[in-house]
Amino acid sequence: MKSIQALREQRQQLAREARNQLEQKGDRVWSKEDQAAFDARADQIEALEQEIAAVEKVLALETEAHNRDVDQFRRAPENKGEAVTRSAFAKLLREGVNALSREEHLLIRNTMSTGTGSQGGYAVQTNVAQELIDYLKAYGGMRSVASSITTAAGNAMGYPTSDGTSETGEWVAENTQATSADPTFGTVSLNAFKASSKIITIPIELLADSSIDIVAMVNKRIRDRIGRTMNAGFTTGTGTGQPTGFVTAASVGKTAATGNTTTLGFDDLVDLQESIDAAYQAMGNCAFMMHQQTRKVVRKIKDTTGRPVWADAYEIGMKTGTPAQLLGSDVVINNDMAQPGANAKTIGYGCFDRYMIRDVLDLTLFRFEDSAYASKGQVGFLAWARAGGNLLDVNAVKTFQHSAT
Repeated sequence: MKSIQALREQRQQLAREARNQLEQKGDRVWSKEDQAAFDARADQIEALEQEIAAVEKVLALETEAHNRDVDQFRRAPENKGEAVTRSAFAKLLREGVNALSREEHLLIRNTMSTGTGSQGGYAVQTNVAQELIDYLKAYGGMRSVASSITTAAGNAMGYPTSDGTSETGEWVAENTQATSADPTFGTVSLNAFKASSKIITIPIELLADSSIDIVAMVNKRIRDRIGRTMNAGFTTGTGTGQPTGFVTAASVGKTAATGNTTTLGFDDLVDLQESIDAAYQAMGNCAFMMHQQTRKVVRKIKDTTGRPVWADAYEIGMKTGTPAQLLGSDVVINNDMAQPGANAKTIGYGCFDRYMIRDVLDLTLFRFEDSAYASKGQVGFLAWARAGGNLLDVNAVKTFQHSAT
């Protein structure tokens, strides 16, 4: 099996070649040979991406099995006080509440985030809760492009909004008074909703191993589970008992013509892009968002000269790398978007930083060590985290919708 580095380098080389071919041909009409060469590279890139994903999954499993993954999430305490509170919380995770001294009880309670635990739940200290939120912010998907705020409490909240894209000034003659045009302000609900990690079981042997950063380990599991749940909410959430997803809040910028239940064309992409006011596009941060399966369809779309509209990234996975681009805009892969199908809204386009995510420093953790877990040599943990999200400006992002038939 090739090393993952070799696979990535091979993919980067193919992407460079594809981009060079696009640049060299310019606007000239593509021949069948040009198209065949480009499609062959695209197919190889896709195959390599699947192989890379498989290798990454194997490596992740091996790392988790040996508990080396926790090192990625170690956070050096900023001061002695934080180290002490984190140590007390780790003791709570490893040994349970009965193992805590009176001083440790007080220490944890004095550094709790807002909120009161119930039925055996313990509010997690602010610094540990913030550590988890930092992990969630690095999770990707909607969080990679949306704006975010963190609040101490989860009380109902309305976020102020204002859309000035349609506002204009005026020409005024000499000695003539200017007309009044006060900006219009509104509010968007940004309430917090509760997400569960489901019960996470950890072997007693790992809890007893002092070399393991147990706080980081539990946080990682919580991050993975709640991160996926939250991303789905930020993408397609209904707003009832969960965040309002951008797909739910945004209007449709382009509906495909009949016969395009699973396909779309160059004109559809152009119409979707042009459905966003030029004022937003001038900001330079508009992007496309789609599921990986939708990307497979889009990669095959050609413009009127037969030239592919998709430009692959050749430094994928690097923060400073060149992102994949479509019609001059970046592309964000979000696998919580719908896949091509009848009436499905499969592509979003616009300024995703106008979507606001609200995280709450109100994390509650439950520890289970009853017979159901003890008989298996395990301890169970269950986390509740709170977050919300909404599109602040419904004109900033729009969607593409496939036809019904």
